[in-house]
Amino acid sequence: MSIRLLNLRVLSSLFVFVKRSINVQTNFDLGKQMKLFNDKKQFNKTIELFDKQMKSNTKTFSSLIITQVLKACAHLEDIQRGKTIHQLISSRIKDDSYISASLIHLYMQCSDITNAELLFDKTTKKTLSIYGAMMKGYIKNNQANKAIDIFDEIKNPDEVILILLFNACSQLKTAEALNLIKNVFQQMPKFFYSNQRLLTTLFDAFIKCGDYSNARILFSKIPKSVESYGNLMNGSNRENNPSQTLELFNQMKSDHIKANTIIYLCVIKALSQTGDYSLSQSIIEQIPHHFLVNNQLQNALIDMWGKVGYVDKAKEIFQIIPKPDYIGYTAMINCYGLNGQGNQAIELYRKIPKKFIDEVTHVCVLNACSHSGLVDEARTIFLNTETKTNKIYTAMIDCLSRASFFEEAQKLINEFEHEHSPIIPIYMSLLSGARNEKNSHLSQQVFDRMKILFPEVGKSYPSASVLLANVYAISGDMEKASNIQNQVSKSQVKKEIGLSWTVVNGQYFKFRAHDKSHPRSKEIYALVDQISKRLIEHGHQHDSAWITRPLDEDETVISVLCGHSENLAIAWNLLENSNPSRIQITKNLRVCGNCHQATKLIAALYQCEIIVRDAHRTHHFYKNGQCSCNDYF
Repeated sequence: MSIRLLNLRVLSSLFVFVKRSINVQTNFDLGKQMKLFNDKKQFNKTIELFDKQMKSNTKTFSSLIITQVLKACAHLEDIQRGKTIHQLISSRIKDDSYISASLIHLYMQCSDITNAELLFDKTTKKTLSIYGAMMKGYIKNNQANKAIDIFDEIKNPDEVILILLFNACSQLKTAEALNLIKNVFQQMPKFFYSNQRLLTTLFDAFIKCGDYSNARILFSKIPKSVESYGNLMNGSNRENNPSQTLELFNQMKSDHIKANTIIYLCVIKALSQTGDYSLSQSIIEQIPHHFLVNNQLQNALIDMWGKVGYVDKAKEIFQIIPKPDYIGYTAMINCYGLNGQGNQAIELYRKIPKKFIDEVTHVCVLNACSHSGLVDEARTIFLNTETKTNKIYTAMIDCLSRASFFEEAQKLINEFEHEHSPIIPIYMSLLSGARNEKNSHLSQQVFDRMKILFPEVGKSYPSASVLLANVYAISGDMEKASNIQNQVSKSQVKKEIGLSWTVVNGQYFKFRAHDKSHPRSKEIYALVDQISKRLIEHGHQHDSAWITRPLDEDETVISVLCGHSENLAIAWNLLENSNPSRIQITKNLRVCGNCHQATKLIAALYQCEIIVRDAHRTHHFYKNGQCSCNDYF
């Protein structure tokens, strides 16, 4: 071979090498520029740049270029262009997992789940990025269960996959999802704990699935933000743990994180749960004025002051709202109803623009009528209601039953069941009304009817059995009352325990019925005994009819009734402040007849207004020994 021919071959090889190097460099620069546009969310520019280079052979385009243009198409939801690119590069998909993942993401982003699934199923070598694209796509398209199915196929998930799994569980919010979160969390490699994004997503998943205990444990390990505080505060409110919400609010201020509307809504919700005026007032004063003119906060404040028992405060806020919405109107009507001001509730109801009246408005005004004994007014409202829902029927039947119009209530039940299936709340209203009238015959009839209509009522609704036992006890038939109570005990269904909350000297306290967990429990019970003796001296007779179970050997009628949670809360208030002007208590159950009579006398003897919000309404016990409900409860 001549030297000249050899030189020509060397030059030819060198030319090919240089050409390829230039092409690689051009590809790199193009991909880099496209990524820069995408990072700046200038997706149209990415596509324009790609289109200019389309005349070149797309086979020479780097993986970076293809993935960047597909990313731009996904963000713009330009599925047609994406499909065109898919056809151009179809021969490369098999060997390039990044391109496959980008195509799956494109189809999922454009809600073309079928093509995404076809591509996924054809892919023989599935990488974590491909699995991740499918999971993310299913979550985006509200198919979280399918995302979990994909997760089950993965042998060694990385941190990104776990983030996607927790997002899927957050979307489902089921007990099964929570169990999966816990199992994965327990098996998670320790070095994953340094991934703050992973922990934050896990925290959010626990919150969404209702596991606030684990969320609180994680809270100390994640970056603090107004969102994480808001999520945990909202969770505490759902658990009916307002003291935790208020502690978080104070902690947030210590962390120098500024509150937003959501935080203040959580705080107001917590205050409405505590039901204490002084605490509510002191915290509301900390909210900047520009938040207080926010319509959402104003509506929440109306609801809060109503539940705290200060109607005038709620009314002040309502009156400064230029154009109340339906939430504001409904909150104010409910406020009147809770506090026994039925006439004011009806008056406001008649002023509401028709477009704002819905099921909730009707139920609130009918409940207001029910608690104030305004039966005629309730009848008129009910008759004029065009669409009568289950809840509206229930509210009207409750109103009639509370006023002892049992025949009319039964006719209404028959009317309802002519077109609807029977529902338990309607019969519970009728049974409660019969209990108030001490009508054991009607109570037994209603209960027997409930057992036929709802076979599981004895197991699922122990309150129905308790009401029946209560009416027998009131009528003097303790044997039947005891038998029913024994049946409830044998069913192993837990009866809801009476709880009362109170705020004393700015501190939140919770008492259970017959609670002895308080460090000063002996002093509390000594004062309870002292109060009981004073009541008896002034003519009070403890009513054994409100005891629906056999007494234990170490119990008496007085010890059982005086051990109710509200009595312990009242005693604690009086122990800490010998001459309080006001005591406020929130209960989870309806106040019993004995405690109602006793509290009226306590308010008179100690010259202290006592406000008790129970499961149905707010009782204002005045210093003259009267209650705002006029014994109609």
